[in-house]
Amino acid sequence: MSKETYASRNPTEVHTDVLSEARQACYKARDAFYACLEKESVKKPTEITPVGLLYPSECNASRAEYVKLCRSSWVNHFDRQYCRNIRVQRLLDDRDTRRGPLVLPQPYTFKPTNT
Repeated sequence: MSKETYASRNPTEVHTDVLSEARQACYKARDAFYACLEKESVKKPTEITPVGLLYPSECNASRAEYVKLCRSSWVNHFDRQYCRNIRVQRLLDDRDTRRGPLVLPQPYTFKPTNT
């Protein structure tokens, strides 16, 4: 959609959810929700978000506040970003546990053959 078309729809409308105070409130709610996820990570996740993020029911209150204060597109973006970061961290952590000790050939292991 072109810029002119978007601007001509309602040029005087102010989107209050993208103003600085609203963004800061959204970020605080987001951080509170993800802090709850980290704190309650040992509990079994029973809830699911539209993008597939699983979380325990103890975080329902912080999730509701997060969804209320942020745009839905932002919530989806932040949830996808969180899932991606967790997946990468697990891959990095798992890779270290699967790697065995580093064994280099010892000197004089291979004897030259006299031909």
